[in-house]
Amino acid sequence: MYSMVTTAIARGLESVYIQAEADVSDGMPLFEMVGFLSSEVKEARERVRTALHSCGFKIPAKRITVNLSPADVRKSGSGFDLPIAVAVLAALGEVEAEFLRDTLVLGEISLNGKIQSIRGVLPIVAEAKKRGIKKCIIPYANLAEAKIVPEIEIWAIEDLRELVSYLRGRTYIEKTPIINMEEARQKQTEPDFSEINGQDSVKRACEVAVAGMHNFLMIGPPGSGKTMIAKRIPGILPPMTIEEKMEVSEIYSVCGILPQNGVLIRERPFRSPHHTISPNGLSGGGIVPKPGEISLAHNGVLFLDELPEYKKSTLEILRQPMEDKEITLVRQSGTYRYPSNFMLVAAMNPCKCGYYPDRTRCSCREGEAARYLGKISKPLLDRIDICVEAPLICYEELTQKNKRNESSGNIRNRVSAARERQQHRFRQKEISCNSQIPSKDIETYCGLNEKQNRYMKEIYQKMEISARGYYKIIKTARTIADLDDCADIQMHHLNEAICYRIQDQKYWE
Repeated sequence: MYSMVTTAIARGLESVYIQAEADVSDGMPLFEMVGFLSSEVKEARERVRTALHSCGFKIPAKRITVNLSPADVRKSGSGFDLPIAVAVLAALGEVEAEFLRDTLVLGEISLNGKIQSIRGVLPIVAEAKKRGIKKCIIPYANLAEAKIVPEIEIWAIEDLRELVSYLRGRTYIEKTPIINMEEARQKQTEPDFSEINGQDSVKRACEVAVAGMHNFLMIGPPGSGKTMIAKRIPGILPPMTIEEKMEVSEIYSVCGILPQNGVLIRERPFRSPHHTISPNGLSGGGIVPKPGEISLAHNGVLFLDELPEYKKSTLEILRQPMEDKEITLVRQSGTYRYPSNFMLVAAMNPCKCGYYPDRTRCSCREGEAARYLGKISKPLLDRIDICVEAPLICYEELTQKNKRNESSGNIRNRVSAARERQQHRFRQKEISCNSQIPSKDIETYCGLNEKQNRYMKEIYQKMEISARGYYKIIKTARTIADLDDCADIQMHHLNEAICYRIQDQKYWE
């Protein structure tokens, strides 16, 4: 007898549909599996055979052939165990095939028949709904994330015996996912901008960067508050849209780190990897590539502290994703695409000792300082919209008691209002922030008058900036205008945006 069960694997955030075919026929007793299988899928043969035996199903002395098609797609992961077991049982006549129509089956099987959780259930179930699949059979441990997708029937299964009883006609009883209520309620108290004394210009630049999702670099001596400011950025990030929440949650599901509380990730990611991170850790990698930090920071912030301490080869990986907003990983098993629309926030000292160019404090020679700064390449610097200097704070600013610093809540209100203006402006486009405006649309969304054009021509020639740098100044000025609720870019908006491009020339020219 022949049977077929539909399953799927996540390749990037896309789902590849696989048909698990099983044939039981006369011949030499054999359990054979074919279909371009990885080692963990080949091992499914022993897991499935032992699990069937443990659950009381007798495998006859016949030739059993299982094929996972299409044959040109590399099959990897442990999620094929359950569809293979169901296909074999259907071919043996143990279950009714009619219950498997328009059904997707996923899951790993233990030797005793228990169904274990797998990664990437959320994007697979979301794609199944788009393809018209009526029902998904998944491990019970993955029920919370599968329930995020509305209007699709979910069967959450704990062991193979239970599934067989349902496939023999028993009515499925709806289950409630196990939710850690403490985890669902828990929300860490975020540090607030009101706790930072001084550095008003840096805080203003940070607000502009977040409002337009511009890449942001702080440079200054140690102890000037760069890291403190960066760690308070989550408190001023605007809320995500439903589409953004779904995108981020799917990435975390593929990594197996989606919180099991039955809700989408609601807060924008803030990722802060250590400077010892490998290139694969940043970009994503492995035999079957999983998302790296730049994808885990999608729709949020990637914070790189002590920027020159990262390996140069690691930093150069950022260049293409910063422009294309996605990263493509090509492996023998296929091509994997992960989104990487993140805002880069970086902090660094100007030299090893941290005090260059103050020669009264700096103990580095000119060549040493130049080599340290040279770890950051010009092409990478050119992709950073805003660069500000964070000077040492004087005693009066540090100990001020009467001045009330602005809270993160107030800043977030202005940032959210500016983002709303941008979303309204780009409602007909596939972009949401000023930093994403393509160069061909600069004139449309960031038009300058004749006087401003003459001024920018002079700045362009005097500062010898690149075409990319010029466009970044214009887009930053557009964001500043949005914060001021101005329909058109004014001259003082341009001047402020230009100031954010001066500091990199101070240190790297």
